[in-house]
Amino acid sequence: MAIDKSVAAAPSTPAPLLRFQRIVLGWDYLQLIRESTNKNARGESSSKLKRVKSTFKDVDEYLGIFEPLLFEEVKAQIVQGNDDEDKMDWQKGAIVSCNETDGFHKVSLAVLDEFREDVSENDLVLLSKNKFEEGVAPDTYAFAMVEHRGGRETLALRTFVAGEIKRLDKADPEPSQRLLKMHSILKATESFLWILKICSLSTIMREYVALHSISSLPFKDLILSASEMSHNGNREDRAWNAPRPLMDNLVSNLNQSQVDAIQAGLSRSTFVLIQGPPGTGKTQTILGLLSAVLHSSPGRVQSKGGLSAVKHMPELQIEEKYCHWKKASPWMCGVNPRDLIMPVDGDDGFYPTGNELKPEIVNSNRKYRVHVLVCAPSNSALDEIVLRLLHTGIHDENGHIYNPKIVRIGLKPHHLVQAVSMDYLVEQKLAGVDRTGVGKHGSGGAADRDRIRVSILDEAAIVFSTLSFSGSSHFSRMNRVFDVVIIDEAAQAVEPATLIPLVHGCRQVFLVGDPVQLPATVISTTAQRFGYATSLFKRFQEAGFPVRMLKIQYRMHPEISIFPSKEFYGGALEDGETVKRVRPWYAHRCFGPFFFFDIDGVETQPLGSGSWVNEEEIEFIVLMYHKLASYHPELSASPQVAVISPYSYQVKFLRKQFRATFGEQSDQVVDINTVDGFQGREKDIAIFSCVRSNDGKGIGFVSDFRRMNVGITRAKSSVLVVGSASTLMQDEHWSNLVTSAKERNCYTKVTKPYAAFFSDDNLKKMQVDLAQQKRDLKKAQTVNAVHEEMAKIENVAVNNSEENAEDVQDYGMEGDGGGFDED
Repeated sequence: MAIDKSVAAAPSTPAPLLRFQRIVLGWDYLQLIRESTNKNARGESSSKLKRVKSTFKDVDEYLGIFEPLLFEEVKAQIVQGNDDEDKMDWQKGAIVSCNETDGFHKVSLAVLDEFREDVSENDLVLLSKNKFEEGVAPDTYAFAMVEHRGGRETLALRTFVAGEIKRLDKADPEPSQRLLKMHSILKATESFLWILKICSLSTIMREYVALHSISSLPFKDLILSASEMSHNGNREDRAWNAPRPLMDNLVSNLNQSQVDAIQAGLSRSTFVLIQGPPGTGKTQTILGLLSAVLHSSPGRVQSKGGLSAVKHMPELQIEEKYCHWKKASPWMCGVNPRDLIMPVDGDDGFYPTGNELKPEIVNSNRKYRVHVLVCAPSNSALDEIVLRLLHTGIHDENGHIYNPKIVRIGLKPHHLVQAVSMDYLVEQKLAGVDRTGVGKHGSGGAADRDRIRVSILDEAAIVFSTLSFSGSSHFSRMNRVFDVVIIDEAAQAVEPATLIPLVHGCRQVFLVGDPVQLPATVISTTAQRFGYATSLFKRFQEAGFPVRMLKIQYRMHPEISIFPSKEFYGGALEDGETVKRVRPWYAHRCFGPFFFFDIDGVETQPLGSGSWVNEEEIEFIVLMYHKLASYHPELSASPQVAVISPYSYQVKFLRKQFRATFGEQSDQVVDINTVDGFQGREKDIAIFSCVRSNDGKGIGFVSDFRRMNVGITRAKSSVLVVGSASTLMQDEHWSNLVTSAKERNCYTKVTKPYAAFFSDDNLKKMQVDLAQQKRDLKKAQTVNAVHEEMAKIENVAVNNSEENAEDVQDYGMEGDGGGFDED
């Protein structure tokens, strides 16, 4: 889709952004609200939309499909802002000045400081001659966008009142009476306007700009076709080698599927997709990737004669090395005057690490240090990687653990990663607490802070940012590009969001995630219906792009993992040895590794909530937890139990009932949250409340198999599912789960009174021999060990026979050449 060339772009504002602002700011707010409640209007507006495809023939087709869907999402965010319970009240403002530039009106509006402090750059606001009130039909109103907070008590706004752009393929505004009237007010001096904050558009604006940047990406054709074949260059010529000590260390600490994923990265494929099912060590693999990426060197180098392999001389013994060093550097016996000079950041061979006074030693063969950007859709997912890196470090070329220099840039960093956050590091440098020992940096003004931010970004070996924040102005000022981008939870991001960090010059992209866990959050049901929630990871996978899957899970008891492995991962998941443990609560069959409680509760929908509640399930779960905690006090001494539900109102009611029954401190020992809130987390015991209970009315978004997968894979030791089997079996995946539970004797039908089910007499009937379970497990482990040993012996025998066959073959060839007799 061609961008309207009539827009005269200001140097600081990209043309796509001007197009976005003209379209959105011209929209009729009340018309959007009406369309959101009118099914016929919605159907009319979606009739021209097209579904997201697996592959695209060119950029025009790509933009022609994605851009309208993105605008549908913008509309949904605006409408959601109107429904927000915490939305701000109307405020009155006075026009201080108004200038027209690039077809926009730039307004300086005087407002109270309270309101000014509550809005931010790129917030969408509504301007109106009169406050919207019930029974009053406003006729003079328009959207505006906050450019910045301006001076004291003023806001700098941008609005577009030339008309409404109703067709994306023809960016000419059509006349509008309400906008004409607003234009007249803006021209008048000392006019008053009412202002209302609607929502923030920062993230979706960055996604829009990234979407339009695709034509300038060096791997544009690869993204469009979802095929590595469309990208020029021989992968063998681009392959890198990890130093032997580092690779040996990775092989000894990671499983084969994790090592395979890292090897795929070293092949320097432009895109590498790594699927990490629950508990398969996805973060550990990312840390291994960082070790390999930062310390590898090209397998071939460019020379006048073309590409040639990098040759290394034989490794010398340490005594010979000392002899050579002494001849070449006689001062080694004394003090080298150059040793008294501290290395400067960026000097060849020396790079700072962490925030301490110690250099990161880099292999002298490597003249360029790779610059890595690690992203995730959310702050929590990002901080999980940062925390792990801070705790465990990564490995250098000698296989030794060290902490590289990193910075976490963006909003709301976890308090445990504060020491590597951008704001903290800037303050440290301003205070003069930096590695070089230099005094205070300037006056601490905006220019000084910007300069320090740029230097921190340039110096860091690894930069961590959310996908959205990687499109902020901080990154545009860098002096270095990012060579490698690693995106965690890539299947949880819409495609335009995934494109944001790719504009920083990267040559290789790792997408790490799991398309059969939670998808991206998309508010617009229309956009969702046309595939806008499909991640770049999922689209590539559907197009047949190779995916490396991590196959050994280290979280769930085998009785938990058996169903998701079969149902969602083609039976490919294997269980690590550490998960095969017998827990005390397994003494009762109903508290075993997996159990399904079939209760026919009553689903209700609180007025105007859009959510669902099942109070009978809540009663049952409270009784279950009480019995578990009374039999096993250790469960109430620490937060080992989670209660999970797909519905926010069920979570709200569960928390209320737990507090009423067990006291306010229950929040600290029982983690009650939505499925979405538990993505990426784990607990010993997870109680899953399904909520839906009806006769043929469906199960809503509980039927989303990805939400089901996340819900039942949070537990390490026991997952206890509470729901109506007859209702859930309307869905294929849930039907398979109930059938699996029945086949494994992990199912029971529960009727009222629920207290009778949890009576001591009834639970006694469900007791099992825990000692026998442990003996069976030990026996199984012994059998497995014998099988593994036999497999090794067979493997050795096969190898020996193959080697003997090769020896015989070689001997025969020599015999033929030497004229041996047949005897």
